[in-house]
This record gives sequence, structure tokens and C-alpha cells, in this order.
Amino acid sequence: MIMAKAPKPGRVKTRLAQGLPTAVVTALYRCLLDDTIALAQSLRTVEIAIMCPASDINDLACLAGEAVSVVAQSGEGLAAGLTSVFEHFAASGRQRVIAFNSDSPHLPASILENAFEALATCDVVVGPTHDGGYYLVGARASHPGLFEGDGMGKSNALEALLARIQSLGLSAQFADPFYDIDVASDLIRLDEELRVAPARSPRTAAWLAEWRQVLTQLQSDRVDL
Repeated sequence: MIMAKAPKPGRVKTRLAQGLPTAVVTALYRCLLDDTIALAQSLRTVEIAIMCPASDINDLACLAGEAVSVVAQSGEGLAAGLTSVFEHFAASGRQRVIAFNSDSPHLPASILENAFEALATCDVVVGPTHDGGYYLVGARASHPGLFEGDGMGKSNALEALLARIQSLGLSAQFADPFYDIDVASDLIRLDEELRVAPARSPRTAAWLAEWRQVLTQLQSDRVDL
């Protein structure tokens, strides 16, 4: 399950928009989402879907194509979306469900495959980010309250999630630590990686190649600070 929003100006990657034009950031998010869908489709024997706000259903259905189902979450915010993932899919008989974010197409497919395998022996699998959040969470069942009050993107989200896993008496394993694309330094790091291996995320790599001069200036500004 990919957690996504429709690529609309002012609604996606808002922290990046502090240093790049809004329309440019929106185009970047579209590339990230397209490549993330392609990443998910590279896995064998895995059903793929997108969970999104109800207002984004039509836009994302057009973007994703017929091979990917799009499901409206119940409630507002990422925590509500994550809760909806497991209520909708685990409750309907899927025994291993993984939700991951829409801005990590550079994630190795092996991490997703290993996360599915981990769920054979634990209740929850979590993929931590280096900034205190998490990019992936999987479970074998719906656990009410597991995501209460937080979401993937917050700096204390991982700590809060682990505390609730413990309080619910669930077993957990970790996927490899990784990073998602929230701020300019993340984008600069991604650009450096995709220069070497653009096939990992070809649409995003093409976008980065077009805007590399701007990213170079952003990196220079960081050094000056």
C-alpha cells in the first residue's frame, strides 16, 4: 500500500517548496510517485494499492492506471490513513500488509521483500528513517490505536510507534534504515545516488538532471549557512 496524495500545487512536499518553486516541487512529487508505483510493481506476487484522502481518488486513479487500485482513507491526516490501510486490507483477509511512503522510489526492492518475509514471524515490521520517523510499516492484522496521534513524517514518529507496539504487546522487527525526501539535503543526496544509477528511479533521475543547477545552488547555500 502506497500512502499518497494527488500531485497538486501547495499540497505535496511543502518543506521543499521553501527553496524551489511550487510548480517544480509538484512535478518532482509526480516523478517520485510514478517511480514508487514502478518499484512496487517490480515485486512479484504482491497486490498494489494506493491509500489517499477521499478528495484525491479521481486524480490518483487516472495517474496510477487500471493495474493499481486506489482506496479512500477514513478521516484526515496520515495517522488516519495508516489506520485505514490495516482496517481495510488486513480485516479483509490479507495476512501481510505493508504501507510505505510515496517519496522513496530509490528504496531497494529487497527491503520491501524482506519486510514481507519478516511478517511471517512477527506482528509488526517497521522501516526507520534517519530523522526519527519511519518510511514503512507492516502488520498481519489491524491493531486499533497503533497509529493514534502521529504519522510517518514526524521527527518523533518512530519513538511513538514503538511505544505503542510495546504497550499493545506486539512483536516487531526492523527493516533497514533509510531516508525519504523531505528537505533539500535529502534531494541533494538522492541526486548524487541517481547520477550513478539513474535506472533505480528513472523519472526522478530525469527531473533531477533538469534541475541540477538549482540543487547545486541549494547545496552552496547550505555550506554558506
